Amino acid sequence: MTGRRGGGLLVAGTTSDAGKSVVTAGICRWLVRQGVKVAPFKGQNMSLNSFVTREGAEIGRAQAMQAQAARVEPSALMNPVLLKPGSDRSSQVVLMGKPVGEMSARGYHGSRQASLLDTVVGCLEELRGSHDAVICEGAGSPAEINLRRTDIVNMGIARAARLPVLVVGDIDRGGVFASFFGTTALLAPEDQELLAGYLVNKFRGDVSLLEPGLDMLKSLTGRPTYGVLPFQHGLGIDEEDGLRVSLRGTVRESDAPPPVGEDVLRVAVCAVPLMSNFTDVDALAAEPGVVVRFVDRAEELVDADLVVVPGTRGTVKALAWLRERGLADALARRAAEGRPVLGICGGFQLLGERIEDEVESRAGVVDGLGLLPVRVRFAVEKTLARPVGAALGEPVEGYEIHHGVAEVLGGESFLDGCRVGAVWGTHWHGSLESDGFRRAFLREVARDAGRRFVPAPDTSFEALREEQLDRLGDLVERYADTDALWRLIEEGAPAGLPFVPPGAPS
Repeated sequence: MTGRRGGGLLVAGTTSDAGKSVVTAGICRWLVRQGVKVAPFKGQNMSLNSFVTREGAEIGRAQAMQAQAARVEPSALMNPVLLKPGSDRSSQVVLMGKPVGEMSARGYHGSRQASLLDTVVGCLEELRGSHDAVICEGAGSPAEINLRRTDIVNMGIARAARLPVLVVGDIDRGGVFASFFGTTALLAPEDQELLAGYLVNKFRGDVSLLEPGLDMLKSLTGRPTYGVLPFQHGLGIDEEDGLRVSLRGTVRESDAPPPVGEDVLRVAVCAVPLMSNFTDVDALAAEPGVVVRFVDRAEELVDADLVVVPGTRGTVKALAWLRERGLADALARRAAEGRPVLGICGGFQLLGERIEDEVESRAGVVDGLGLLPVRVRFAVEKTLARPVGAALGEPVEGYEIHHGVAEVLGGESFLDGCRVGAVWGTHWHGSLESDGFRRAFLREVARDAGRRFVPAPDTSFEALREEQLDRLGDLVERYADTDALWRLIEEGAPAGLPFVPPGAPS
């Protein structure tokens, strides 16, 4: 497969969670296996799941996952604008990997967003100049007519960069034909010129029963369907938001081997408000015999062998939530009984003695849970790093994304944090993806929990992730019209696509 440098495609969706992220990753993996130099791109992302690139830039984890699918190093160019919600009405704006301030939704969409179009287009063009193809992901729906004027991630970037658009619809939700037609009919004529066709996602059953509808859709819109991807479990890796334990689904539904030891290990993850980077527990869920669940009630901690307090974009808010629900008292009882607790990033901070926050919540000085000898002060400057170290006799890699600066006053050193008895705390996200360290940590947890659990000696998180990305590439290769997709990427949207009335309101 050969072609001119700089081809492109925008993968849009009829709704949020239609499958744009995984389809984009699947196309990237299919292309790179054909020898195409490809990169992912999302002009604007809203997510609490983020990642730090090697140059110290913060981007969405979905784009980091797509970069791995494309077998390229993640870069700030791939996600120039990241919005990290701090409440229902405001978000931190991360521009080119660095935070530039908090903005209300009205303020951002009213003025700031449109001014970023040149930056977003510039990043895309830089990627197109160095790659054979760039596969872009949209956000939400391209037919959000209330936001079209300032759009920089759907039809705004498609029109500015002359990208053909493929619209993905989740047929498992129902109404996919109406969604495809309505999405097209709500776009302005200039936008409809770029909407090349559709891709059905998550289909169950006999595809021949669907084909008459696809033929009718083409007669109504003049646009073909480029493929029907079957429903497959466990493909939601590195979600933007939600409560999916992605690799757990894959392992559990693909004949995972039984536990090596006599017992399973039960892990409860506190579903704190504004939870961020819950993907940290994916590596635990990938282990045979480890059962991970998200919880929000104190009684759900009783039978857990390990409790994880994950990262959060609202440490003080999460602390209040834990206290209101009785989870704080349950964590204190666990610590007193020598039962394992792991705090990561914001979860680590709230396990400490005191939090001084004039940045995130502006709550001033707040008492922490007092389970670790740590004091935290929130700094205006955000720490973005890719640390490398060792713990429990094993090498560890991770990444840091936090405003809180921890002063460790005692305990046993543990990564950048500390350990007191069975309570552990660190700012390092992703540490559990280091296989040797994860196994050593689980052995410690099993011992403290009194479980006869033995970690599997050969579980490779990296290999499981690669298998999953290959499954995405296989779906595209087997069930999409890849010749037609490549023509779109190389040549752009076909000329003469018909207008579907009524079009966008004036």
